Amino acid sequence: MSKQFSQIFNAMLPRERRAVGVVALIAIFRMFGLFALLPVLAIYAAALEGATPTLIGIAVGGYGLTQAALQIPFGALSDRIGRVPVIVFGLVLFAAGSVLAAQSDTIHGVIAGRLLQGAGAISATLTALLADATREEIRTRSMAIFGVAIGSSFLLALIIGPMIAAASSVRSLFWVAAGMAVVAGLLLGLLPKGIERPAQLPDRSVRQALRPDLLRLDLYIFVLHALLTASFVALPFLLRNELQLPLDSHWKIYIGALLVSLAGTVPLIAADERQGKSSTLAMAILLLVIGQLALAVAGSSAIVVFAALAVFFAGFNFLEAGLPARLSIRAAGEIRGAALGVFSSSQFLGAFAGGLIGGRFLAVGNPAAVFIVCAMLASIWLAVHRMSPDYE
Repeated sequence: MSKQFSQIFNAMLPRERRAVGVVALIAIFRMFGLFALLPVLAIYAAALEGATPTLIGIAVGGYGLTQAALQIPFGALSDRIGRVPVIVFGLVLFAAGSVLAAQSDTIHGVIAGRLLQGAGAISATLTALLADATREEIRTRSMAIFGVAIGSSFLLALIIGPMIAAASSVRSLFWVAAGMAVVAGLLLGLLPKGIERPAQLPDRSVRQALRPDLLRLDLYIFVLHALLTASFVALPFLLRNELQLPLDSHWKIYIGALLVSLAGTVPLIAADERQGKSSTLAMAILLLVIGQLALAVAGSSAIVVFAALAVFFAGFNFLEAGLPARLSIRAAGEIRGAALGVFSSSQFLGAFAGGLIGGRFLAVGNPAAVFIVCAMLASIWLAVHRMSPDYE
């Protein structure tokens, strides 16, 4: 596995390696602040004044609403004034939201902080910066490294987040998120000089970003993140109530499942690099279906939960890297920022929808209901994908 990624990295020019490395690190530090809250925020929110299952779901996924609203304007703005100024502004907003949530004692205050965190909508701009800095022939490889970096952030967050929450409090994770945003901003100074934005066509950018082939990928990332967020509304309660695991032990399940999942993710990335067929996407979506169904029937079996998460993460990690790579290749340079803005808006709107879905079906008192709904959504996604015009 390490040999495969070494070959991918060595295929890049030195300035490309530097740019990819810096952008990946920025994504790691920024996303850590969000990911570290995923496994613990639902339980924390449940104890806050005014909490209901629906509000818990909004607290978990609410950042996605403001992310979705601002990705397109931020992405388009970065096409005009530059990627770095937009990234800096977004990191300032993210840090401010983290501080607000850290100082709040009610569910409504935490939701307000999460919404402000989401206002730092720079994912599209980061991805556009990565695309600007790399040649098209190594675009999929660079996006794969970017995806692995986010996956690594996810991995570290699932280990460290519950540990920090258990040793201190969930509130302290918001302060950590604010500090990580500052570090991410400082890393911008390490970018290689002379990264140029493509020539812009402002009258066509947003319209061309809504082409059917691009909208299909937008729909895919929407469903993917709806599944992830809904799952993490329910997972902490499954681990605590069914498996009787204390909060500071949840990371053991997550870390093991993520490590095992790489045995499925890396071959999928390698196959997609060679073939690029839609059937590779279908296999990844099928893994999501299987993982959600297994979680729904896991009950009090730790082995089943572990295996289900490993299968789910294998499909998720591949899709998280593969979908933006496909979109960045299909979107011409002059509309890349706007197209990735639509894509990222769909991604984070999916996170918000996932929070609502998780909160709504968690209200019946059984996490399995959330996983059943997620399995149904993934099955519909698989059926739609197999009927798409470019399915092979």
